[in-house]
Amino acid sequence: MGYFESFGIFTETYRLEFEDDIVHCLETLRTGGIILYPTDSIWGIGCDATNPAAIEKIFRLKQRPASRSMIVLLADPRDINRYTSRPEPYISEYLEKTARPTTVIYEGALGLAENLIGEDGSVAIRIVRENFCRHLIKRFRKPIVSTSANISGQDAPQNFAGILPEIKAGVNYIVKYRQNDNTVARPSALIRFNSQGEPVVLRS
Repeated sequence: MGYFESFGIFTETYRLEFEDDIVHCLETLRTGGIILYPTDSIWGIGCDATNPAAIEKIFRLKQRPASRSMIVLLADPRDINRYTSRPEPYISEYLEKTARPTTVIYEGALGLAENLIGEDGSVAIRIVRENFCRHLIKRFRKPIVSTSANISGQDAPQNFAGILPEIKAGVNYIVKYRQNDNTVARPSALIRFNSQGEPVVLRS
């Protein structure tokens, strides 16, 4: 089985569609840079989720208070065990039944940059199913930050065309894949589970 076949991709078309973007993103992430990229929800600004200096660059670009933590993307549900100390089984069971991209606030963050973790030790994580993000994270072999591609306090852009020039100018690499997709996107749902294991919706 070939490399791309191992990720469930069997056509040359898919490989050519975003391979250059993947290569450039990996170079950028590995050198502490930040990227502008399409996610399973809206376009996001991203970096290595274990690199505090890179995360600080995003805070500065977005003019966002460091007290407001950002989302972490993972490609494999099993990686939750690596980055949280309390991967409750009922959370994965809930996500398996959910079609919409859903971010969960997990308790007991592990192995991530300190400026991504809330004062209570929690972290917001989403398991992505979208092809580009999954490939990028799997090949990077680390989690990636995702935060909306806007200045803090302003509306999140619904597609690439709505991203401000200053955001585009402030990143180190802009993904070309899906720039022409004008589909109106919306942020992921955001939930947290209470002490009874019940989901509490923070953003629908």
